[in-house]
Amino acid sequence: MNVFGNIFLKRRKMFKNKFLKLYIGVLFLVTLSFSSCEKEIPIWYSNGLKTAFYQLKEAALEYAPSKEFPRALHKDGSIRFEPAKGWTSGFFPGNLWLMYGMSHNNEFKIVAEQYSELLDGQQYETFTHDVGFKMFCSLGTSLRYTENKKYQKDLVAAANSLKSRYNSEIGVIRSWDFGEWQYPVIVDNLMNLELLFWASKYTNDEIYKKIAITHAETTIKNHFRKDYSSFHVVEYDTITAKPISKETFQGYSDSSSWARGQAWALYGFTMAYKETNKKEFLDQAENIAAYIIPQLKKNKDKIPFWDFSSPDIPNTVRDASAGAIIASAFLELQKFSDKGALYVQHAEEILKSLSSKQYLAEKGTNKLFILKHSTGSLPHDSEVDVPIIYADYYYLEAMERYGKIKNIDMKQIFN
Repeated sequence: MNVFGNIFLKRRKMFKNKFLKLYIGVLFLVTLSFSSCEKEIPIWYSNGLKTAFYQLKEAALEYAPSKEFPRALHKDGSIRFEPAKGWTSGFFPGNLWLMYGMSHNNEFKIVAEQYSELLDGQQYETFTHDVGFKMFCSLGTSLRYTENKKYQKDLVAAANSLKSRYNSEIGVIRSWDFGEWQYPVIVDNLMNLELLFWASKYTNDEIYKKIAITHAETTIKNHFRKDYSSFHVVEYDTITAKPISKETFQGYSDSSSWARGQAWALYGFTMAYKETNKKEFLDQAENIAAYIIPQLKKNKDKIPFWDFSSPDIPNTVRDASAGAIIASAFLELQKFSDKGALYVQHAEEILKSLSSKQYLAEKGTNKLFILKHSTGSLPHDSEVDVPIIYADYYYLEAMERYGKIKNIDMKQIFN
């Protein structure tokens, strides 16, 4: 072989070695990149969802679809079940739908459908405003991931039932039919407006949206104090259409700030702005947020005390459900606000706490609920410092929203 041939072979060998080193280097960087992506998922987040997956899967087996739905725990530690007519009945099927949406595990879809079917008939109930909670947190949640025409028809029927409780002279939807109030409206009622907004878009009928907007506007006018804390119950005179009392039913006092009520308000006005682009709703949501954030700082872990005005703070119970609702609302509000980064920060801090050992159940414990330490109604000694189903629902919703904001690949968690 001549000189040029030897030079060519040497150069080809050198090139081959360099190429091999370069290939190995690139392969290492790619592997490292994939490894880094996996490590970027916060441990608290991954553990929270894996625990929720386990708890819900076991619950679906334990509480094989019946005519009752898990709600909370009794004082003796036994499960409190709710009939379909109860206001919390939609949350367990909603939890199953949320987990299906994140994990794409068809087992959750099958059981979610079974539980959703058990709510059939509730769309025609006109005795309560909670038809929105029942039907939209179940069937409405399913529509994020599926297109079920029967569910759509049922939701329109539910919206009509809710619409029947609207008084055009007062401008609000009646909340309760019990008690001695003339016409009571609770701040929680804002949450049911989402059903009306959906129905308006689906049917192309503005009447549902107009009712929802008027209810929200009337609530701004009468439900809030100067600091943007909220009264729980406003009673209206059916003749003059004016408020005649402002009080509480589940809070510490008529002048106090019941934590879950503030959470409902924050969530409700954020949703109302999303559906209408009316600036007064965004302003209201941000003003409520400005009131809530300092209240969260009363507790190092950012989980609200059951009433922000309780004189027993810090020696009183928390309400994890209020924390979960606030976190979910913050993660939605950040889309529309120049304070978005602040809201995500606070939501993340809340979710980290809810995903800690203090609030997140160990797998197989807590009667298969996901979160601990919620409070339903302390004044009635009802569901105090126990797991409650709607805390799990808003926790899962908040975790889903957080995952989307952070572009987390759910396959890395559930596969």
